[in-house]
Amino acid sequence: MYKQNSIILGCICALGCEVIYGLSYIFTKHATEIAGALALLGWRFFVAFIVMSFCVLAGFIKINLRGKSVSSLLVIAIFTPCIYFLVETIGIGNTTASESGTFLACIPVASLLASTIILKKKPSKTQILGIFITLIGVLMTVFAVGVSSRLSIIGYMCLITAVVSYALYSVFVDKASAFTGAEITYIMLALGAAFFVILALGEAMIKNDIAGLVQLPVVNRGFLITILYQGIASSVAAFFLSNIAIAKIGVNRTASFIGVATVVSIVAGAAILKEKFSLYQIMGAVVILVGVYVANMSFLDKKFAGGMINGK
Repeated sequence: MYKQNSIILGCICALGCEVIYGLSYIFTKHATEIAGALALLGWRFFVAFIVMSFCVLAGFIKINLRGKSVSSLLVIAIFTPCIYFLVETIGIGNTTASESGTFLACIPVASLLASTIILKKKPSKTQILGIFITLIGVLMTVFAVGVSSRLSIIGYMCLITAVVSYALYSVFVDKASAFTGAEITYIMLALGAAFFVILALGEAMIKNDIAGLVQLPVVNRGFLITILYQGIASSVAAFFLSNIAIAKIGVNRTASFIGVATVVSIVAGAAILKEKFSLYQIMGAVVILVGVYVANMSFLDKKFAGGMINGK
């Protein structure tokens, strides 16, 4: 009975984590209509860093960096959050939430390719099959959007860059065996906060509107809700849910829930933002989910799981 309850709890946590990630696309889409990408990212990571720092000081999260060289995490932080979240936010702002979720569903497969090329880990036939299935799904989705609505080259290029940067990030996380997932996450949030706050302040100075940047969460309730959701839910809460899921049901079973985020983004985009999603796009999304599932079945291990809990 205890083992059964443990499995149920793990599944609920994994599901909750991916639902949070899926809904984050909606919040990002809404926020980019209110403020620029740099303002959103600056506030998001500032809030996330403050919240996680409080958790560390309160003893909820254990961080021990004594005797460890944090310089090895710089490469990780460059790809994620610096590059990844910048291009992801711009990409989401120039595409629909459903398109964003569909493209970002390719991250595990791109990570498999990066691992094969950089870490020399030969993929199995099942993983190769998953890659081709996913690519077919992406092509179906892009073609459907091209014939049914405006095609955003900038948005697509940014989303592709996001997928590549996250794949490279996962490879370098694989090498960061001296650090725990919590330690990697904390350093990422610290560097992300510094990077994006500086960029946001620089942009505000150029526009001579620092007061507007500082007052943004105060004068705009929608923006405040967005940065609280992304800072607390997407950047902190999802991390704990993923950790619990991995502990209860293992890495592979947890990874099988990754596609839920795509489904949530598609449904939420249609229900909340009233985005049109054609039958061919739905078919493409389903094919992508199948490909991601097949590719992940025998690929994800503990090191990559440590990367996944730090992403989005």
